[in-house]
Amino acid sequence: MPNSVQDMMPVSQPQIEIKEVHKAYGDLHVLKGINLEVMPSTVTVILGPSGSGKSTLLRMVNQLETITGGEIDVDGEMIGYKWVQKNSQKVMQTLSDKEIAKQRSHIGMVFQKFNLFPHMTVLENVMEAPIHVAGMKKAQAKKEALAYLDMVGLADHVNHYPSQLSGGQQQRVAIARAIAMHPDIMLFDEPTSALDPELVGEVLGVMRKLADDGMTMMVVTHEIGFAREVADQVVFMDGGVVVESGAADIIDHPQTERFQDFLKAVL
Repeated sequence: MPNSVQDMMPVSQPQIEIKEVHKAYGDLHVLKGINLEVMPSTVTVILGPSGSGKSTLLRMVNQLETITGGEIDVDGEMIGYKWVQKNSQKVMQTLSDKEIAKQRSHIGMVFQKFNLFPHMTVLENVMEAPIHVAGMKKAQAKKEALAYLDMVGLADHVNHYPSQLSGGQQQRVAIARAIAMHPDIMLFDEPTSALDPELVGEVLGVMRKLADDGMTMMVVTHEIGFAREVADQVVFMDGGVVVESGAADIIDHPQTERFQDFLKAVL
């Protein structure tokens, strides 16, 4: 995106670095030392069975879940924490809510559920965060919101309310709302899983356009065709670990028995 941190980064530097990341809820160890790099302007698709830790990992990139161990860096900056000197040694300190919100403002996220404000029109939903979070002037926010809604194919629905839209249309509004904040990275957490099968294509079409435009994306999905077509990197997770990863062609040539079994079940 123009004038973003992404434009100033060396091409060889990962935009997202996940280093030995662990997540536990009490005795339940959900993530067990995840290592992953996402390069700028690439699409990483994360596959795996339910309960494998895919969505938890994605939510940790956006600090919707805290880290039990390890580190996540975005654009070279550690997410959620900072190193401070304490008693002659460096220790990790949790960032303030304001600092986390600032980091999160560069990362857009689209969830399974659309989470639109039911009392606001489509246009108002997309304008809300730029005005009240980013401090954008109303006229500029409206201009940009209209452009993003046109991009996702909803220029004729700007005055509709969410209840008047199909699930696919609502999810496209959610995508427009996320990109209205000018994120450097987009995270998608199973964005089509709540949709009727005939509505999936319209949402994937918008995501393909974002990928074509060079948006850095991490996508948790069961849409194998989308992964084949769009992914620069495919990651297969199971049991809280990365079992296999590589270019999109690993879908057609899986190396591990576990990935082979998963693909047989979903294809």
